[in-house]
Amino acid sequence: MHVRVHRVWSRQIPFRVDIAGIIEIMGSSLYSRLDTPIRELIQNSYDAILRRRARDLQFRGRIDIHQDAAAGTLTFTDDGVGLTAEEAEQYLGTLGIGMTGILKGRRSTAVKSTIVGDGEGLVGQFGIGLFSAFMLADFLKVESRSEDSDEGVCWEAGPGTEIRLSSSDRTQFGTSVTLHLKPQFRMWCESLESLEGAIREFADFLPVPIHVNDRPARVNVINAPWFEATPEPESLELALADYFNEAPLDVIPIRMEHPLTIAGALYISPQRTPGFADESTVAVTVRRMVISRRVRDLLPAWGSFFRGILELEDGTPVASREDLVRDDNFRALRRTLEEHLYQHLEDLADQPGSRLESIVTWHRYHFAGAALSEVRLRYLLRRVYRFQTSKGPLLLDEILQQSAADPLYENDLESVVWYNADRRQERYLDELFSRITVPCVHAVRSFEESLLAEMLVDEDGGVELRQATPSARNFNRIVLGMTDPEDLAAGWQDYFSSTDARVMIASLASGPPVVAFLNDRYELARTFEELRREGDIPTGFQRLIDAHFRQAPTGRNEVVLNRTHRLVQNALRSGVSSPLASVLRVLVMNALTAAGAVRSAGAAAVQAEDLDWIADALRGPGA
Repeated sequence: MHVRVHRVWSRQIPFRVDIAGIIEIMGSSLYSRLDTPIRELIQNSYDAILRRRARDLQFRGRIDIHQDAAAGTLTFTDDGVGLTAEEAEQYLGTLGIGMTGILKGRRSTAVKSTIVGDGEGLVGQFGIGLFSAFMLADFLKVESRSEDSDEGVCWEAGPGTEIRLSSSDRTQFGTSVTLHLKPQFRMWCESLESLEGAIREFADFLPVPIHVNDRPARVNVINAPWFEATPEPESLELALADYFNEAPLDVIPIRMEHPLTIAGALYISPQRTPGFADESTVAVTVRRMVISRRVRDLLPAWGSFFRGILELEDGTPVASREDLVRDDNFRALRRTLEEHLYQHLEDLADQPGSRLESIVTWHRYHFAGAALSEVRLRYLLRRVYRFQTSKGPLLLDEILQQSAADPLYENDLESVVWYNADRRQERYLDELFSRITVPCVHAVRSFEESLLAEMLVDEDGGVELRQATPSARNFNRIVLGMTDPEDLAAGWQDYFSSTDARVMIASLASGPPVVAFLNDRYELARTFEELRREGDIPTGFQRLIDAHFRQAPTGRNEVVLNRTHRLVQNALRSGVSSPLASVLRVLVMNALTAAGAVRSAGAAAVQAEDLDWIADALRGPGA
């Protein structure tokens, strides 16, 4: 019997990395833009300058970028702290950890203690900025000289795993990074406009001058009024208008140290958007490097018209430095900014002339829609939002003051607010309500019916909202001056069936023989039914429509015949077979049409018969 003995063994093997593959992943997944390496290399230079400033408070620093179209190279040079040979070997060749990452705590205290500076104010921290250059270049050369070294160092790398480290005769402190560009990216060494555009996109506000091709004028602006401690209002507004290419309706300077550090300015854009898909966005810098010009979710959802630029010292960039991490700091920033914006708008509402009222009128759609779910915004709007009414534009408090409940009929309420949601009824209801002291609110614009209802719910009792229609409680008595309303006899109900309306009779103190009131939901349902019969509504959408109307029945249009009018009296006395009955039915149809009702084909045919019958009756038997 043979016993097999297994030999126990172990050995260490190197972790192999396909650098070319890693770079491809970085280009396609981590970064979304091909100009990102420009930003990363500028960021590395800036961090090096900040570290040298930490040693020498008088030092300012400078970044130079040089294009060489003949050689196909792009070189970034700074006069920052520089690298020793040991630092170049340890940090430049290690993907995933860089000098700034160590200073920000991503390595042991022992390692961190070997480096001067504490990392405060540095943005780069992931050790991938240098390697992003391989998105554009197939070969990198880094030359550096540290203040702590007697000689320079040269670091060279291609797409493979081999890195060449050698001495350099560089005499100036600082670092130069040269990209040997791939053929498809030669534009970066040939086009001055493209390069300067990328610099301004990311580093326009970086507090260190950036020069291109040894030109005396710097590319970046560095200073902007919104970063000043006490900006002059007119200068700030003009600067925002110039930078964002639109005239602000209002400017909100922001500068705070507690609870979070925020500097910059927001403004209310004049641009109206048709819906709520356009989220509020803001440009964000961290240590003055632009992270993104469209950071979402930082401003409140109700303020999609806010724009601006903010320096967020407490913001945490994501690995690609193209956005902010949605962490506790981000949520705290969002809460702080929302409170600041609310406070600013509430202060505006207190000012004479109410500039806020003009702003709300301009952005009415957004304010009204957003306030449906924001109680504080509703309380703000009740101070400046004017509803159209039969008595003219009124604030909610003015509406309530004029809508006191009639104690004869409403002893359980303080106020009754009448409203109309159908634009076609405005003129007629204005005439009706002109006879009484209470107004009718025309909540006919988007979201207004719901906004009015929510505002009255906030009143916490004592107020009732009623639609201005005969079926509403006490409308007939208070508004129409109507008494003794009742349904018509069965024969007359059948006679008016072609009108598709509920026809009643009542005594009106004055007025025409026929009064019509539309039910907007009924008219909407009829429109959908016509489209359904024609096959123009997709099945899925039809199910949603059916469910909607099942939850809230439509009701019908309503018509009131004035029994005090002689024509109505004579028609009812003569019966449904008389010419006067046809006249009355024509009047009912015309009243509905004048109110905005859609006339069906069947109703049109019946009216044509009525008109023929009336014409025959007028001609007489011998005609």
